Amino acid sequence: MDQDSPVLFSRRGALAIATLNLPKALNALNLQMIDLLSAQLDQWADDDAVAAVWIDGSGDKALCAGGDVVALYEQSAAYGESPEYRYTTEFFSREYRLDYQIHTYTKPIVVWGGGIVMGGGIGIMAGASHRIVTETTRMAMPEITIGLFPDVGGSWFLNRMPGRLGLFLGLTGAQFNGADALFAGMADRIIAQDQRETVLAALAALDYSAGNAINHRLISDCLKSCELSPLQRPESQLREHYDQIQQLTDFASLPEVCAAISAYQGVDKWLQRAATTLAGGSPLTPWVVWEQLRRARHLSLADVFRMELALAVNLCASGHLKEGVRALLIDKDRTPKWQPQSLEEISPQQLESCFSAPWDGAHPLEDL
Repeated sequence: MDQDSPVLFSRRGALAIATLNLPKALNALNLQMIDLLSAQLDQWADDDAVAAVWIDGSGDKALCAGGDVVALYEQSAAYGESPEYRYTTEFFSREYRLDYQIHTYTKPIVVWGGGIVMGGGIGIMAGASHRIVTETTRMAMPEITIGLFPDVGGSWFLNRMPGRLGLFLGLTGAQFNGADALFAGMADRIIAQDQRETVLAALAALDYSAGNAINHRLISDCLKSCELSPLQRPESQLREHYDQIQQLTDFASLPEVCAAISAYQGVDKWLQRAATTLAGGSPLTPWVVWEQLRRARHLSLADVFRMELALAVNLCASGHLKEGVRALLIDKDRTPKWQPQSLEEISPQQLESCFSAPWDGAHPLEDL
């Protein structure tokens, strides 16, 4: 295979390997990568010689730092412009199809989530049957900073975290580590970063069978034997701050929750950063997070992705993503000029329009 390909595929016996291969871009997902990985997973699903799949990222810095937001910026509308839905519909529908494919894959999928795992990287990792984090793992759903929302199934997995951790992480974009991921149900095993090759070799050497259930157990037992002891793991911010997060989010309305988080005046730097990020983020995103979690509570996984596709395309057409990416990544002035500027100025009609299908005819993900 061409070593310059954005996704590398290889085999070690019955273990099939996919490596995201844009290390200079922290393996950020573009459409070509999404299509290559999805097609290969389809092929491996039908290959009796493949018992399990391993997904990782090239280099040690990241599994995947998210989606290609610069391409989305270029294809999204600014405030006041007429929206063009074609590219954003294609990008997000193909990305969400890949995420759904991973969630529903019958063969074991092992994802090595060392380094940065954010946005679209969490989308790849969240649905895997065996999710590995390391002491270097840095995870987040930081979409509030760019006027998007925690997508790639965020409505599904944030709702399944203990208490209101999912709401807090969605509103603040707060970073969390490998121990946090275990506590929040976003990972299954924490293994030392320098053991990646050892673990890969151990998985390749397993005596796989024709039965997926047996292979799932073989992999689980193998990974369990490699795991870091509790004393070797980083401290969990989510576990340490759980009670305080519950207090900060224990209100009946979104404005009250946001006011409580933003008003944090304590000495804890992690909570300070969370408060600052929420206060400076898009005023539309918190409303979307609040409502997406409420609406998704009893939805199927397929319906979650269908809802999120409408949200993603509409937010790209609203001007919020364009302005957020401009301020953070294009001009880098870090002073986004949101329209409207405050939480209170977002109307119920504006929020409702985010959830309305922007296409005529069949939903692009109708067949999930």
